[in-house]
Amino acid sequence: MGLTEQDILRKLSTIPIPGGNRDLVAAGAVRQLEVDGERVRLLLAVEAARPGIADSLRGEVERQLRALPGVADVEVTLQTLLATVQGPSPAHAPPQPRGWAHLIPGVERVVAVASGKGGVGKSTVAANLALALARRGRRVGLLDADIYGPSQQLMMGAEEGPTGDASGKIHPVDAPGGVKVMSFGYIVDADQPVIWRGPMLQKALEQFVGDVLWGELDYLVVDLPPGTGDVALTLCQNVPLAGALIVTTAQDVALIDARKSLHMFRKLDVPVLGIVENMSHYTCPECGHVEHVFGSGGGRRTADALGVPFLGEIPIDPAVAAGGDTGQPVVLERPQSPVGRAFTALADSILERAERG
Repeated sequence: MGLTEQDILRKLSTIPIPGGNRDLVAAGAVRQLEVDGERVRLLLAVEAARPGIADSLRGEVERQLRALPGVADVEVTLQTLLATVQGPSPAHAPPQPRGWAHLIPGVERVVAVASGKGGVGKSTVAANLALALARRGRRVGLLDADIYGPSQQLMMGAEEGPTGDASGKIHPVDAPGGVKVMSFGYIVDADQPVIWRGPMLQKALEQFVGDVLWGELDYLVVDLPPGTGDVALTLCQNVPLAGALIVTTAQDVALIDARKSLHMFRKLDVPVLGIVENMSHYTCPECGHVEHVFGSGGGRRTADALGVPFLGEIPIDPAVAAGGDTGQPVVLERPQSPVGRAFTALADSILERAERG
């Protein structure tokens, strides 16, 4: 097997940033990585305020990467950042206040479900995770914050829409399975595109979060839009998150974007609960043959390379897609199926990490 991105990331995770206490990977400095045969191209983002850091760091990275077997040429480009955005605060620093914490009283823990790109089944994972947490006896809400492509009102079988009260507050929908649901799909016409710029998004999100009466919840699961854009950034900066779950497939293009999401959460001091590999494999019901449609083991290798927990594999099952279209999620309808058990195991892993200590 030839040189891989994971080989490079493992080496980079041993190289500290000069003057700091974090390695290049943990600090989120790795922005682009390309391995082409024996040639490695790398873009690093480093703090501009430290004199001489660029030359010394570039030289050290090139030296250590060239020492790897199979590496013939290394090209390192450095991007300078302002000191205020270079990595998360030190571990001993007090957590930064989240501006909208007062808007969700009674919610004990908020867990974000994110993905670096669309099409990896993030919303499906969020819906079934919420239901699996409820089956474990937790009081759960599901906030669909995917403004550009809301879907939870359909996936959760909760299309009737929320109700309001005299104060203008909104009561979330009680969906089957005991999960309270609120989605932008109730507000925006399904056939109309959302064409909003950053300031409009931030104000809409603040009202959306603050106008919903969740009541007492153990967990509020937030289905974020894919990527690291305005919506994800605004919510992470303003909502107190107990942690983030990153959804990916084993496909290389999905894993690249998953790493970007992970680095965003680290920069914003949001704990990463782990990575889950969705649509990991398909088992033929007739002969039992297992096919890894999107590749094999990529989620685990990425989690290991980046130093975060790997929370398991969710297999492909046509019932998952069918249940999402009909508002009958698989955890609700077929909890003992292999995919239903996989979602339950994921919920158990989230509970273990979020409630630890």
